[in-house]
Amino acid sequence: MLDIKFIRQSVDLIKDACVKKQVNAEIVDKLLEIDSKRSELIQKVENIRRSKNEANERIKTASKEEKQKIIEEMKKLEGGEEKELMEVEKEFQNLMLLIPNVPHPSVPKGTSDQDNVEVKTWGDIPEFDFPIKDHVEIAKNLDIVDFERGTKVSGFRGYFLKNEAAQLCFAIWNFALEKVMSKGFCPMIAPSLVKESALVGTGYLPQSKEDVYETTDGMYLAGTSEVAIMNYHSSETLSINELPKKYVGFSPCFRTEIGSYGKDVKGILRVHEFFKLEQVILCENSEEVSERLHEEITRNAEEILEALEIPYRRVLNCAGDLGLGQVKKYDLEAWVPSQNKYRETHSASYFYEFQTRRLNIKYKDKDGEVQYAHSLNNTGIATPRILISLLENHQQKDGSIKIPKALHKYLNFTEIKPKNE
Repeated sequence: MLDIKFIRQSVDLIKDACVKKQVNAEIVDKLLEIDSKRSELIQKVENIRRSKNEANERIKTASKEEKQKIIEEMKKLEGGEEKELMEVEKEFQNLMLLIPNVPHPSVPKGTSDQDNVEVKTWGDIPEFDFPIKDHVEIAKNLDIVDFERGTKVSGFRGYFLKNEAAQLCFAIWNFALEKVMSKGFCPMIAPSLVKESALVGTGYLPQSKEDVYETTDGMYLAGTSEVAIMNYHSSETLSINELPKKYVGFSPCFRTEIGSYGKDVKGILRVHEFFKLEQVILCENSEEVSERLHEEITRNAEEILEALEIPYRRVLNCAGDLGLGQVKKYDLEAWVPSQNKYRETHSASYFYEFQTRRLNIKYKDKDGEVQYAHSLNNTGIATPRILISLLENHQQKDGSIKIPKALHKYLNFTEIKPKNE
């Protein structure tokens, strides 16, 4: 959520942000119209309340006849303004939730991920002297993922990780957790079941409701631990000495993938349920600090991919591929040999005070002034998706999979061999 004063003073800038993020710019005019009406009603209600207060003081010393006269005068003031203000206030708040954040000047124009700009690449694309297999075939041959029974039990996009794949995920989680903790992040196991307000506060609702599972009692299953961790400090005022707050949260994650119907239906690239380590930061209200920390959390994720010996690239997301609240975002994309292209595995974003205004997260600066904090988040690692690149890039001619050295200490094997040997 943006500051209404900023919106009033920067109408053209906000409308431009709407166009860039593919939001109907007419919503800005509608908001300003409601804002004007709201301001008038606030003034009217305040005047009425002031008059009532003055009347109550007069009544204390008035005669019986004067009291009745004052009461009659007050009845004439009852015009339903307070009820109308409540309705207008609700509409105002709903519209405020739909206004997008302004992209950073470095963000390229574009309408989809096809317009994202490559920033860097790392690692050599592997060359194979044998016919390569995709992760689905590898997983079946090694008996480490069961798609058929996954579908039987969990429906479309269901899966079971088993044998070495299950062990591999635990190893990846432990390795990534230790890596990020070494950078000063506090580990958390965060709830996935959250209130509607938690998703509204982080910006996932109301825009993306179709992407979120809702339970029968009005709760929701979050698609990332960012939701719970950001709400951890909701309605709190922190000290600047506590900042930055750095968390790495682990949780099961749930996404309907309705917007991806028909895409990547094979394998474990797009699934309804997965596990993720998420980096979340609250920092002081400083563009410079946010931008520095954004590079830091992106680099943390890159180091994890490098340790897993997976070639990747970093892309700068175009404006049309940003969420409503994101100021800037990098995606990390890991190489998938069977598809001969990079696929997204990590996203790193910062929001300035977009989320913290919604969640009322503030801090006292060095001068004792209260300000809204800035927020950032980034994927530490997500499974099972990362297994796709890990299995495919490390496949061997004999059908086995070499395990990256960084994971050896967490496992009792250094390769996965076909079960028929």
